[in-house]
Order: sequence, then structure tokens, then C-alpha cells
Amino acid sequence: MFRTLSRAAIVTAAVVLLLPPSSAQQPGGPDRTIDAAERKTVIDGVLEKVEANYVFPDVGKKMAEAVRARREKKEYDDITSAKQLAETLTKDLREVSKDKHLRVRYIPESIPKDFDRGPSEEQLKRMREMSALRNYGFKKVERLGGGGVALLELEGFMPAELVGETAAAAMTFLSNSEAVIVDLRGNGGGVPETVVLLCSYFFDDATHLNDIYNRTTGETRQYWSHPSLPGKKLLGKDVYVLTSGRTFSGAEEFAYNLQTQKRATIVGETTGGGAHPTRGFRVTDHFGVGVPYARSINPVTKTNWEGTGVKPDVAVPADQALHTAHLMALKKAAAKYAGDRDKADAIGREIEAVQKELDALKAKSAPAGAQ
Repeated sequence: MFRTLSRAAIVTAAVVLLLPPSSAQQPGGPDRTIDAAERKTVIDGVLEKVEANYVFPDVGKKMAEAVRARREKKEYDDITSAKQLAETLTKDLREVSKDKHLRVRYIPESIPKDFDRGPSEEQLKRMREMSALRNYGFKKVERLGGGGVALLELEGFMPAELVGETAAAAMTFLSNSEAVIVDLRGNGGGVPETVVLLCSYFFDDATHLNDIYNRTTGETRQYWSHPSLPGKKLLGKDVYVLTSGRTFSGAEEFAYNLQTQKRATIVGETTGGGAHPTRGFRVTDHFGVGVPYARSINPVTKTNWEGTGVKPDVAVPADQALHTAHLMALKKAAAKYAGDRDKADAIGREIEAVQKELDALKAKSAPAGAQ
């Protein structure tokens, strides 16, 4: 099942690790002064990639026209900072598209000329090392107090070819619980194949989870859950998915897949609203652009979460989501074990403890004088 890294996965991973899409803020590192010739080359190159690849051709054309109109008005003439040019172009392109995935980035290190074909062997090695240092996105797996509730915190969806053993180990650990809380509050997304892989642990039979339409090829690819997986599946367990405004892209797909299949309860805040898979393109030696080239189509809703976000079933502030979901799971366990005094008492004590912590969080965030 887990092959060597495919070219599609490599390019997607390059976007995830080298061109993070969810913010216009440029990374740390030295800035550089640019002249009028370089500024023109960058703008022309960015617009060429956007027009040729953006998922909606008409919107891509409108973005290019808007930036060209700004250039005619000499709005970019005073920009001599490489970082500022990238930030300004990102802002102006997003003003038209409203697409948070779209991003221009200045990179101090030289971008290889064959970047669009995927990282070099050395970069691929570095990507694997970076993924391993982040434990392939698995930040936390733990058993919470009382009621058989477990927590899985994911901070990203690394290429499926890399996460297999870690995923199997994590899911096997979680399999001894009665309810699972999946924390995606700090998850900015990742690779679609990995989203499907991890969703698959919650479904028995093959389930149609998502489709992705690719503008550059005109093809639509279906994504189904895998009937067979390494490790143990988490069937018959209550599932709660935690979200925040920072939950984005592939993390939103994970939540949306489980929500539309009625397999999980979403607890927290409305997510960021990015449903367009993105590719990184080299523009010059030091400028790249992440262009959304495809869109998700959910088989149940026939649409996606672009611009709207995934709306929670239980809306609470992000910092209260874990306690809220934990309490929901504990109360369900309390009802299940009402006839077992020892278990019921233990669960009851845990409910009191978690409720006390939740009340403290609510009091801390309440406006002055509201208590």
C-alpha cells in the first residue's frame, strides 16, 4: 500500500513544507532589495502561473487583470523589498479570488530550476527528515481520564508513503478506547491521500469520501476509504473532531468527510475555508507562487467548504473545545455504565473535574463584569 513517493505527492509535499499556503506572512530570514527589472519579471511570472493554472480560469484572468491595472497605476513602483513585493502580490491576488491558499513567497535560498517537477534527491531527503522530526504530523496520542476516552492530536498530513507505520501504531493505541477525540485545532492541512488514509480508520466498508477536480488535466479523481489498513480500525467508536479558525485545507477535509458521512461530531470553531489543493511553482530564483489548481467536490453535499469553512455541530471557542468534547464523551459513558456503580462513580468524578476546568476557562474568557 505504501509505495515510494509519487511525483504528485512530492510536489504537494513541497507546497506543504516549502510553500505553506495559509498565511501571507513571509518567513524569517534576510530580505533583499529588488530593482524595477526584477519586479517586472516577478509580477509577469506570477501572473503567467496564475492564469495558466488557477482552478477557475475566469477568476485567474480577473486576478491577472487586477494586478496589471495596479501596475499601470504605478502602485508597485516604490516597492524595493523582496518580502514586501511577495506580501503585496498575495494580498492583491486574494482580494479578487478570496482564496487563502493562493500565496506568493520570497525565498532567500535559491529555488532549483526544476522545482516544478519536484524536489531533488537532497531536498527529498530533507523533506523526509523534517517529516520525521514532526513525527509525521502525529503530535499527541494519549488516554484521557475516565470513560475510555482517547485523544489524537494531528498537526499536519504528511505524505501517505511516510506515515504508514506511525499511523498504524497510533490507531492501534486508540483502538482500546470507547470514544476518540481528534484534535485539528492547529492543523494547517497537507496531502489529500493522507487525509483519506486516516479517515479510513473510521470506516468499515469502502466509503466515497471526496472527489478532486483538476483544472490542468480536466480530470476528476474519486477518493474512497481503504477497506484494509495496517493496525486496527476504530469502528463503532464515538468520534469528536476539534476545530478552530486555524484549521485549514486538508484538516478541513478530514472534518468535512467525517461530518458529511455522519461519522463524527465537530466541536469548536468554524474552520478557515480553504478547499483548493495547491501546487508550488517556481517564478524566479527567489520567488515562488502557490496556485490552487483543483477543487474538492464532496459526494454528499456536491460542494465543499471553500470560503465558508466547516461549521461545527457544537460551536464553542477553540480553547474550550477539548473539555467540551471530553464532557460529551464522559456523559455518554456515564449513561452506558449507570448500572455499574464502580465505573459510574469513577466517570462521575472525572465529569466533575473536567467540568470544573471548563468553567474556569469560561470564566477566564468572560468579559469583565459578566460573571
